[in-house]
Amino acid sequence: MYQDKKIWLGMSGDEKVYIYPRMANRHGMIAGATGTGKTITLKVLAESFSDCGVPVFLADVKGDLAGMCRPGIISQSLQERIDAMGLEREGFAFDSFPTTYWDVYEQKGLPLRTTISEMGPLLLSRILELNDTQSDILTIIFKIADDEELLLIDTKDLKAMIQYVGENAKELTLKYGNITKPSLGAITRAIIALESEGGELFFSEPALNIADWFCRNREGKGVIQILDCQTLVNKPTMYATFLLWMLSELFELLPEAGDLDAPKMVFFFDEAHLLFNSASKTLLTKIEQVVKLIRSKGVGIYFVTQSPKDIPDGVLAQLGNKVQHALHAYTPSEQRGAKAAAQSFRVNPDFDTYDALINLGIGEALVSVLDESGVPTVVKKCDILPPQSQMGALDDDIREKQIKNNILYTKYNDYFDRDSAYEFLERMNLANAEAAEEARLAAAEEKQRQKEEAAAQKAEERKQAASQRAVKSAAKSVANSAAGTVGRELGNTIGKTVGGSFGKKLGGNVGAALGRGIIGTLFGR
Repeated sequence: MYQDKKIWLGMSGDEKVYIYPRMANRHGMIAGATGTGKTITLKVLAESFSDCGVPVFLADVKGDLAGMCRPGIISQSLQERIDAMGLEREGFAFDSFPTTYWDVYEQKGLPLRTTISEMGPLLLSRILELNDTQSDILTIIFKIADDEELLLIDTKDLKAMIQYVGENAKELTLKYGNITKPSLGAITRAIIALESEGGELFFSEPALNIADWFCRNREGKGVIQILDCQTLVNKPTMYATFLLWMLSELFELLPEAGDLDAPKMVFFFDEAHLLFNSASKTLLTKIEQVVKLIRSKGVGIYFVTQSPKDIPDGVLAQLGNKVQHALHAYTPSEQRGAKAAAQSFRVNPDFDTYDALINLGIGEALVSVLDESGVPTVVKKCDILPPQSQMGALDDDIREKQIKNNILYTKYNDYFDRDSAYEFLERMNLANAEAAEEARLAAAEEKQRQKEEAAAQKAEERKQAASQRAVKSAAKSVANSAAGTVGRELGNTIGKTVGGSFGKKLGGNVGAALGRGIIGTLFGR
């Protein structure tokens, strides 16, 4: 409940335990074993932040947060709790809260999408479960896309980019570093596996503009954004990386805000251990940096998990508001964890923190918050207030009505596919293919022209040779005729001079010899 400009969380005996809104961006933790009341605490805090005008994000892992758009329903156990805590005197009443539903798989909420470029190579490498070498190559692919001014929106864009890099690996290696085709193949296989799990729905447009979450309703209540994660959490790496992406988006989007009277927004990350499982050292460093610095941008982050040991020490040290429900201590390992959790609180001389922790009942918690000066209070044993909204799942018809009546429905419901890397590379490949075909046809035409020219030249040469033979034959015929005439005339003259048969014979021989000599001289024989 929001009371006296403070968030009323629970009762420690007759004392009210509050979280001061101006200290709420110092982050927090809700921890405890399964079934100890973590979800109740989460709902109470989320409702209270909404009441004081702070937008809230919730990851609904079990589907039991969806009822926040409906007022709670009285039950015998709930009435007994209200009576025991004297809540009716304090103005407790069931209430509904402005809620927007989201779902990566587009089944139980507005489609929640982002683009490959916005996700970035570091977080995408984690989703794809790449090794260090493959992650480095994915970073190179992003760099090449940036240099070529190519948008990476969906998975087909990324696959087209990988194909382009593979086809030009020799040239690109000289500029960007070694690019191996086996690594490119491994990345492609990981993308195909992601698509089979619904990744093509998540990486598409219209992409989420997280600024749309900074809103209030007409009564001034902060809108609660609920992401249905019942399916998504079955893919732990994708679930965790998506939440980290949202955190990074907020960090990059928001300007420095300094100390505010209340946070600009509060995020509750359920199953928080998944955020850190299998995270690389680089990613853990980035998470710690964001958690440390995002406070100054007016954002509060609350991690919901079973044990504080699920959260790295560097992050745990940043959590000023802590609600610790019961922990089991049946095994030596669990006992060590419970003792460590107890030791993280400021000691209260009225009770032993460890004994209290392992003996807490459902709905009870050890609470330490930051006071008005930012100093952690001593730990107090508290009864957590009941939520004002409906517990449990929401009827499908009511959910559908809530989704379609939301002002953001028209903005995010319809999918579109704008011009990006895939389309550009397709056009480039088509242009290259057309250019190659034109070059092939031009080469074939040139080859045919040369062949035809060679044939024509040979025909001309044959024609010229035939013409020369005809001329030579004609000349020879004329020469024979002329030589014969000269020879006969000379032979007749000799024959007449000598006289008799001998003269005729001598004249004929001389004439024939003279004719042959003339022909031989004219034609080189």
